[in-house]
Amino acid sequence: MANVPPGIPAPSGAAATGAPAAPRLWIKNPLAAFTANGLDAGGGLVVSEGRIAELVPAGGQPSAPCDEAFDAGRHVLLPGLVNTHHHFYQTLTRAWGPVANAPLFPWLQNLYPVWARLTPECLEPAVEVALAELLLSGCTTSADHHYLFPAGVQDAIDIEAAVVRRMGMRATLTRGSMTLGEDDGGLPPRSTVQRPDAILADSERLIREYHEPGEGAVIQIALAPCSPFSVTKEIMVESAALAEKGGVRLHTHLAETLDEEDFCREMFGLRTVDYLESVGWLGSRTWLGHGIHFDDGEIARLGAAGTAVAHCPTSNMRLASGTARVLELEDAGVPVGLGVDGSASNDASNMILEARQALYLQRLRYGADVPVERALGWATRGSAAVLGRSDIGQLAPGLQADLAMFTLDELRFSGSHDPVAALLLCGADRADRVMVGGRWRVIDGAIPELDVPELMARHSAAARKLIAG
Repeated sequence: MANVPPGIPAPSGAAATGAPAAPRLWIKNPLAAFTANGLDAGGGLVVSEGRIAELVPAGGQPSAPCDEAFDAGRHVLLPGLVNTHHHFYQTLTRAWGPVANAPLFPWLQNLYPVWARLTPECLEPAVEVALAELLLSGCTTSADHHYLFPAGVQDAIDIEAAVVRRMGMRATLTRGSMTLGEDDGGLPPRSTVQRPDAILADSERLIREYHEPGEGAVIQIALAPCSPFSVTKEIMVESAALAEKGGVRLHTHLAETLDEEDFCREMFGLRTVDYLESVGWLGSRTWLGHGIHFDDGEIARLGAAGTAVAHCPTSNMRLASGTARVLELEDAGVPVGLGVDGSASNDASNMILEARQALYLQRLRYGADVPVERALGWATRGSAAVLGRSDIGQLAPGLQADLAMFTLDELRFSGSHDPVAALLLCGADRADRVMVGGRWRVIDGAIPELDVPELMARHSAAARKLIAG
């Protein structure tokens, strides 16, 4: 068995308890393996009781007999990809003409009145589509930032939790909030904002009912006031206090655009990181969506505090928001992961393509020697760290058996030589096999028992209804 890196839990099960041995599956001899930690899995890995029981080095055999073997000779094996920033409901408004060519603030001002018409009947297929897209792209864990609770949609997070469990994935569902409406100097319409007492009461309820703090968690809860231009300082402070009390993480949009920087100066007399510190958010409990417009001193402060950043390259390019200084953030000690962002500013929910975009955008800033493996690291181990998880995002003994497996059988890969590099350089966009907690959730490029045409029909009807009002 390969050595276990520091911080990774030791394997558990029959060997530790004396119970009968659990079934063992050998995912055997992959075409290539990227472990996100430098360990050797050239001979594949063994799965037992929902965890990785051992890594098999190239040319090796499992340390004990296995009940079943899966021949992975056609597959590139990765940890399950982890998405750190999304808005599931936005699958209903992607590629909407009136905002197809708009930057962030006008984009939001046009979309908020549409989103204010959200209903439970619209939200459920929106979440299903987002999760299905993610799963098919090799993503096994996703964060969602949901901050819209118009009348009738108070149970939005409950709806999301039910769909996550049905799809067999993991998720960090963030209870977002907006309290600063247009008449208060914010961007959202009054119908989309809530009272602080209602926000905090629901946040406490969700932590109590859904948050799983330990290894192997399926659903975790975080608190996520939307952005500096849609909430008051008071709800930021109170959310931080509640997060500490409840042992959950904090999330918000920050430093996405220069307009936001100007807003913070005018509204609070502070730059964005100063604002973050003033409300008690500058710490390791927090991760930030986008994190583009930081100066050198702010990057150093974020790193010293352990505050994490969800890099969203496609959305940042789509809205022309700017380019995050990812290498400098990481070098300063900031955990960095990737997010596909909402499907109205990215228009897709595809994590393997997001890793490709991250690679190319960061090469544009830093040069062509930014490694493919570094970008894959952001999508796996880096993203897991952003969500505060050490049990996913790597291939190592004791970790959850969350895996993504890609084939290189399509025309786009013909003539490629390095299988891992080919995933990003040749544009892989769909996983052939995906496993979550030892269970196959994608087989032969499809989600078992998911009727995709029926889902698309429901989702498209909901999208048309939302736009029509």
